[in-house]
Parts: sequence; C-alpha cells; structure tokens
Amino acid sequence: MAAVALMVQATASDAGKSLIVAGLARAFARRGLKVAPFKPQNMSNNAAVAVGGEIGRAQALQARAAGLVPRVDMNPVLLKPEGDGRSQLVVRGRAQGSVSARAYYRLKDRLLPEILASFHALARDVELVLVEGAGSASEVNLRAVDVANMGFATRLGLPVVLVGDVERGGVIAALVGTMALLSAEERALVAGYIVNKFRGDPELFAEARRLVSERTGLPCLGVVPWFDEAWRLPAEDVLGLDERARARSGARIKVAVPRLPRIANFDDLDPLAQEPQVHLRLVPLEQALPPDTDLVLLPGSKAVVADLEALHRSGMHACIQAHRRRGGWVVGLCGGYQMLGTRVRDPLGLEGPSAEAPGLGLLEVETVLETDKRVRLRRGLSWLGVEVEGYEIHLGRSFGPGCMRPVVEGEDWRDGARSADDTVWGTYLHGMFANDAFRARFLTRLGARAAIAYEAEVDRTLDRLAAHLERHLDLDALIGLARPPRPSAPR
Repeated sequence: MAAVALMVQATASDAGKSLIVAGLARAFARRGLKVAPFKPQNMSNNAAVAVGGEIGRAQALQARAAGLVPRVDMNPVLLKPEGDGRSQLVVRGRAQGSVSARAYYRLKDRLLPEILASFHALARDVELVLVEGAGSASEVNLRAVDVANMGFATRLGLPVVLVGDVERGGVIAALVGTMALLSAEERALVAGYIVNKFRGDPELFAEARRLVSERTGLPCLGVVPWFDEAWRLPAEDVLGLDERARARSGARIKVAVPRLPRIANFDDLDPLAQEPQVHLRLVPLEQALPPDTDLVLLPGSKAVVADLEALHRSGMHACIQAHRRRGGWVVGLCGGYQMLGTRVRDPLGLEGPSAEAPGLGLLEVETVLETDKRVRLRRGLSWLGVEVEGYEIHLGRSFGPGCMRPVVEGEDWRDGARSADDTVWGTYLHGMFANDAFRARFLTRLGARAAIAYEAEVDRTLDRLAAHLERHLDLDALIGLARPPRPSAPR
C-alpha cells in the first residue's frame, strides 16, 4: 500500500492542530479511507498506552477517530515535562531517561532515524497519513535541530497546511509573518491555510482572507468556527483543564481537584466533569478547599515527591486532611494514590534530585520509586463489584497494610488500597471513571446519579467534529493536496 501524506502545522501552540487532525481522521475514515495520525515529536504529560508502549493522549484520540488501535509509531518521540527544564524522553514508546532542553536538541541525529522509521512503518499500513506538527512553524531559531515541523516536512517533501488561531488575535500577521520567516524551500511546501476558532459571521473575515492570500500566495482552505464541544474530548495538555471545570446548576456533589504543578494523565477527570450532577473544580494550591467539597480527587503527577512538597508548602495538605476528618471522601489516582500514603521515596532520583517526602497519611501504604516503568492495559473486578478496564503508566511500587483492601483485582494481580470505611482509596489504574457502571455506583455512594455513557459520547463528539469540518473546510481540496513522501535518505 502506497500512502500519501499531508502535514498540519500552525502559527502558534494551541491553535487547534490536534483537534483538526482528529476531525479530519474521522471525516476521511467515514469516506472509506484507511487513515493514520502521526506526530514526530510531542510534549505532554497526558499519555496513553499503545501497542508497544506509550504515546501522547492526542495521538491516541486521533487513532480512535481513524478507527485504529493506537501504536507507538504514531508518536515516536514523547517529552514528558518534569520541571526545572527537564523532561522524561520516551522514544518509540519506551522511557529513555531524563534530559535537559539543551541535551535534547543535541539528540537530533539519533532521534530523526527513529522518527523516520516509525513514519514509514505506519505509511506501509494505510492510505493516508495525517502528520501533526508541534508548536509553531515559525520557530526558525530552532530550525537546525527541528524534527517536528519544517525539519520533518522538508526531509520527506510533505505538503503542509498552515493553521492560524483567530481566537488569540493577530491571525493575519501570524499567517503572513510565519510565511515570511520560512526559507524558500519551506514556503514551497505550504499549500494552503486554515483559520481556526472563528466566532461570529465568517463572511466578516472575507477581506482578511483576501489580504492573507494576496500577501502569501496561498489559498484559504476554510474558516472553521469555534467547536463548542471540544471540551468533551480528552485534552492534550494542561491548557485544556480549565474548560472541564464548569459550574452546573443541578450539581449534587462538588469535586475539588488540587492543581498540582506537575499534573499528569488528567483524562481521569473528563468523565466526572461531564456528569450533570457533578461540579468539578480545579483548586490552586494557594487557595483553601471550597467548604462544600464532597470529594477531593488527587490526580496523577509527573514528579510525585516534588508535588508532595508543593502540597506541604502551600498548606493544601492540611486542607485535605481536615476534609477527611470531617468525613469527606478522598481519592488518589496513580501519583495521587502514592501521595495518600505515609511516605514516597525516590532513592535513585528518577523524578528529580534524590529525595523523599512524607505523604498525607490517609492510607497505610508506602511507595518506593523504581526503574521498572509499568506501561500496560488492565482489566479486573473493582471493589464496587463491577468490571473495569484501564491502564497503568507509572514508576514505583506501593506496599503496606492498606493494600490488603485492594481497589481492583484481576486473575493474578491486585491494585490499590482503601481505608477501613472505604471513603479514602487510591489506585494505579487510570480510566476507572470512564467505566460507566463503576462511575454510576461510585456516584450513587456520594448521593448523585450518573447520566452519561462516556465512551459513546466521545465517539459521538468525534462524529460531530468531523461533520463540523466537512461543513467549513474543503475536504476534497485537502485530500487532493496529499502526496507520497519522498525517500528519506540522509541529508
């Protein structure tokens, strides 16, 4: 199978590239094409388990939109920020250790062959590859070490569609300025542009389209209005978190999520945030917990010891402990589970300088971070008596008396810990709340009723996103721009 490819780049971060690729993947798949997403390099702490290891959550969602099982070739390089200018480097699904930004850029010659190998492996199995760039195409100061934008496009001769974000203002300057900064070789690859996140009457943008096309020589492939349902889809990074925290007039329970500095894998919040009887709130650490909080949910963390220290410095730890003394519920997921124990130790300095920190003391467990990173899908029976499935992505082993009361058990494994009265529990299993039966039983215990079928709603939202792009983009022109990649011999 000889695939063609099209690359979507943008004038800035958070311009909507990931959402556009997801919508295009679903739209072209509905037309009968076998489509695959590909992102050479991603930076996100919201990861997903895929065949072969872990990839960015956005690429997993794009694979779902295309009707494919996620695989590591869809995102061969993933950077997971740890703070202090360092990130965990994941190559083709496997963690390679921690690197500084400067050290990472010296790895281009090592990483590019891995990226190209993944792209070609993926292209052999599909008809169309939709490639997503990273950040801004105009970061010419990084061009010599770029493997994510024009550095990748020029290697394979890929046609590029440029996305401008009208929501943040200055989209005309952004599109024209980006083209002005590109080299002649790079400009020759840009085949058109899209204006994204438009509010109001698109006809009012007609003169702006004329000006951009006149200055750049590029056709406008569409003006895409704001897609109001984007918040129903898993967010790629922390920028999308605030949209989940929506007040609901009919909310029966209030869920408070401490906003950890290194929050990770926060897609656990999405199913709860969408329930009509749940008001989920993100609480900055320097603020007190709202007094009407029913449940404190501690999410995952990329650096548990550092985030525990932040909880203690801010006083949030005392707020959570006081909430517990008043009889409130507390749940910890992955890193949040580790924080609920008595202590977290990182003797090898896997998540930063070698250190340890006292936990919140709400579960009788202790955690030691170890080099073996667990990345796997799981299925088992939950403590509420319903089957659940989810995934693990974590360092560390938790042990202690609390583990004698597990949260979920499989044929040959058990996970998590619970308090004697079941109002405090923690687990390494991400995705528990995406299981409708489990979420319904848990919310019943808190006095609320579940009302949504979460996974089905994600698919319906992807269908609506595809229809939205069908209405506002020239999909025939877009597929007509796609070209076979040229051989990627060393340059």
